[in-house]
Amino acid sequence: MKNQFALVAAAALFAGPVIAQEASGDAAAGETAFRQCITCHVVVNDEGETLAGRNAKVGPNLYKVPGRHAGAVEDFKYSPSMTAAGEKGLVWTEEQFVKYAMDPTGYLREYLGDTGARGAMTHKVRKEDEAIDIYAYLVSMGVHE
Repeated sequence: MKNQFALVAAAALFAGPVIAQEASGDAAAGETAFRQCITCHVVVNDEGETLAGRNAKVGPNLYKVPGRHAGAVEDFKYSPSMTAAGEKGLVWTEEQFVKYAMDPTGYLREYLGDTGARGAMTHKVRKEDEAIDIYAYLVSMGVHE
């Protein structure tokens, strides 16, 4: 019984902010790379403070996107494909975020198994390292609980 309790306690300690630990990039470099995202995206916290961006409304607010289900920002009109990906269970981990940011439409087509799927994000992050750093930057501002 004591061993089982110890295992459960250890698991609870390690089950904490797993998403934040998965951010392998450089948040400072991600802040610089995020400049390419501010045309469409903003990061506004729950108190309404703009943490990054210029209050753009074309793309969804990226506050606490790490660990969040895709298509989950209330009152944002997502593409049908992004809505379907969220309904299928897509959660924004570093791996999923990087793949999506580098080829939004291609990623959604593969994820959904639908050659007609389309992403609404037209920009592609060109370098994998930049996408990883952007994810780290987003993690630094908050993760979804």
